[in-house]
Amino acid sequence: MFSACGNKPKNTKAEQDYQRAARFFVADESFSPIINEALDVFRYHVPLDTLEAQYTNEQDAIRQLLELKTWLAFTSRDFTAKERKNLEDRRYLPRTIPIAYDGLALIVNNANPDTCISVRDFKRILKGEVSQWSDLYPTSKLGNIDVTFDNPLSSTIRWCVDSLLHGQEMKAPNIGAVKTSTAVIDYVEHHVNAIGIIGSNWLNDQRDTTNVTFKKNIRVMKVSKLETATPQNSWQPYQYYLYNGNYPLIRTIYALLNEPRSGLPSNFAHFCRLPKGQLIIQKAGLLPIQAGTNVRDIFVNYRDD
Repeated sequence: MFSACGNKPKNTKAEQDYQRAARFFVADESFSPIINEALDVFRYHVPLDTLEAQYTNEQDAIRQLLELKTWLAFTSRDFTAKERKNLEDRRYLPRTIPIAYDGLALIVNNANPDTCISVRDFKRILKGEVSQWSDLYPTSKLGNIDVTFDNPLSSTIRWCVDSLLHGQEMKAPNIGAVKTSTAVIDYVEHHVNAIGIIGSNWLNDQRDTTNVTFKKNIRVMKVSKLETATPQNSWQPYQYYLYNGNYPLIRTIYALLNEPRSGLPSNFAHFCRLPKGQLIIQKAGLLPIQAGTNVRDIFVNYRDD
């Protein structure tokens, strides 16, 4: 009689399917540095439970969410109207939780002296309207512009196509993709004519806790909203320039949630939006959605002696 009064969930196939999907979440690989940091802290506060991260491309992450293989996916876009309706028709409740802003960084080889570029010229590269570095910088002797993305199905490519090219196909003659953001950095480091496109959360030199030092093995380009880029009107994807809107290539990181109950995936998604999770994002160099950012003017007096 006593055993019959317990509240333990029945071991039905539906329960087994739920538990299987609740053991992990998926995320676009370009967000792995910041997601790993948040997950480490979350696990510290929830030590008796396990939640694993699986990193893949954005299209695969959303596919797994729609197929109910996972309840949580981190992406750079919201559900489409069709995707949301598909889940709602199956009596699920899809939710979207924005957690951070990320700058899309353009990186070049250390031997490349030209590190200012306009959004207009970057679009021209992707469209194939210019294919030589000398087309943008007349004195350049670097030859072909070798465009390198992290993954053919990544959020990085999709964002460029949707937000910069407005759905047009990329036609750059020397365009390719490796497998990971780390591979993009490695490729650019060893190819003098390359330009790589990665999330800015991959740039920070971990030895600098202030997040104002980028990796030394590549150069981060300054990007301008104006047609002609100069050092004075171009900006790198530092946290403050994401905050004030100076840096033009900004995307939102979303937690897409479809869990039918409040379990570990839901708890982690909301943790990323709570003050402790937002502080982790801020310390990692990205811009938290709930940015409690204090900006102070600093005046430096120089003395001749």
